[in-house]
Amino acid sequence: MGKLTKKQHGYNLMESIHPTPSETTLPINEPAEPIFSGKVQFSGKGGEFFGIWIVNILLSVITLGIYSAWAKVRTHRYFYGHTRIDGHSFDYLATPIQILKGRILAVVVFFIYTFSISFMPILGLFIALGFIFLMPWIINQGLRFNLRMTRHRNVRFAFKGSYGEAFVNFILLPIASIFTLYLLMPYVIKRIDSYIHSNISYGDKPLTVNLKGETYYLTALICFVVSSITMVVFMGILGLFGLNLVDIENQQNLENSAAMVMLPIFMMIAYVLMIAIVSAVWHAAIRNHIFDNSHFEGVATFKSELKPIPFAVLLLTNMLAIVFSLGLAYPWTKVRTSKMLADVTNVTIYPGALNLIDTVQEQQSSFAEEAANVFDIDLSLT
Repeated sequence: MGKLTKKQHGYNLMESIHPTPSETTLPINEPAEPIFSGKVQFSGKGGEFFGIWIVNILLSVITLGIYSAWAKVRTHRYFYGHTRIDGHSFDYLATPIQILKGRILAVVVFFIYTFSISFMPILGLFIALGFIFLMPWIINQGLRFNLRMTRHRNVRFAFKGSYGEAFVNFILLPIASIFTLYLLMPYVIKRIDSYIHSNISYGDKPLTVNLKGETYYLTALICFVVSSITMVVFMGILGLFGLNLVDIENQQNLENSAAMVMLPIFMMIAYVLMIAIVSAVWHAAIRNHIFDNSHFEGVATFKSELKPIPFAVLLLTNMLAIVFSLGLAYPWTKVRTSKMLADVTNVTIYPGALNLIDTVQEQQSSFAEEAANVFDIDLSLT
């Protein structure tokens, strides 16, 4: 073959640096084909969990509460182990001893606080003020422990929230909402949800969240309208029974009648029904919004299709079952709630899930989580 001329050599060199269009690679931003797309599966059964639950209660009573740490781990492992995505179940990694140590410390702190309030009010006041500044740390540590102890496909979750952000979202903003007659509260709840979920990571992938304040305000408005309509309807039903709540003479005439006995029952039914409907509307709308606007980039996307009316029926029947069974139906209600939430949750998994790195973290104490439980701070995720 002959030698290349200088012109040909220059052309080949430029072609190697700037390839022709036919040789260019495909855009790297093309979405990858999912390796799984489907519903979350929950295989728990009410009868099975009832056996675990009743043993947990009996042993906790016999051991004066010491066994409650083992009870908590058994319960978490049952529900985690029966929740599957693409055939892979979740794992709860906390040990009963971790929970017990944290619970003992938290209870000691609680008794110190209650003792101070009862016998040294001034000291109790300072402790209460100190607790306000401690609460953001407790919330952060509780979320960090819970997520660190959760694993799926051998990869753990993590939480990376900061004290400053937690203080603003959980302390300052709720206080500020009081001065707006709680008109700021939907925005506050949106900020709290954004803070919690945007600081979650799965392995080395952070959760990307894009929540909208208008969704929270619209949902709050719908809940207000629904609660108002519910109360108006029930007041109308009471009116059909001839119960004039304004006329004092009629009230005196009804004192010894069956109608006066039925009045508080009707009012209780109205209240319970209103709570069930409003809770269902709020939970369904906000849960769907959070799931639909959250994703692990290149790893997983989520879709929630929870409907308010079926969820309201579930909540109402759960409450009735617990009341009329004197609490024995609680395991059944917990299992059927988990099944409904799993059935309406869709997850799409992408190849990036196969390349996740389980980030190494320091050992976490369960003290903050148990302190949150003792002081009645809700750390649950939507």
